[in-house]
Amino acid sequence: MVTGKISEGAEAVIYETEVLDIPAVVKDRIKKEYRIAKLDDEIRRARTKKEARILALASSKGVNVPRVLLVEEHRLYLTKLDGGTLNVLKPSKKAFGDAGRMLAKLHNINVSHGDYTPANLLLDKSGRLWIIDFGLAEITNSVEEKALDILLMKRSVGKAEYRDFAEAYAKGSDRSEGILERLGEIERRGRYQTRTLLTG
Repeated sequence: MVTGKISEGAEAVIYETEVLDIPAVVKDRIKKEYRIAKLDDEIRRARTKKEARILALASSKGVNVPRVLLVEEHRLYLTKLDGGTLNVLKPSKKAFGDAGRMLAKLHNINVSHGDYTPANLLLDKSGRLWIIDFGLAEITNSVEEKALDILLMKRSVGKAEYRDFAEAYAKGSDRSEGILERLGEIERRGRYQTRTLLTG
């Protein structure tokens, strides 16, 4: 039985529920009225399946993510995690180190998260860090996509938090040197584009 709404975003609504007496959440992808109905149905089905597949892969490789309990056409049922996200809590140095280590594990299996920010990192009551919301995630070899994950975190936290995150990421990543080099290139492109817009 689906009960109270937890949150609502552009793509989905999250509700509390239970699956075989296990506390869970259900991610219900929202119908888009501006899309042709058949196309909308296909897109929502495909995105739901892809997210479930990526979560299952990440979990099997030791990344802390919610466990997939059930997949329906447009709904994904996941284990409920009790805790708070890093953008709400006052996380420790260790939490940002764990965030770097977890992203490195994700990138090592060629998964980019797509929205790797403190809002999508949950610290449970035991102090364990979890990655949530894989709605924009992709299975990819792209160094650029992985660098963008790091850039999103860098832009979301202070210098000290980012340093703890980046140091842990570099130690855990199989390809950290190339990915961090690409991060620098992306930032330089961004500065150039900003200057061009301001002076052009």
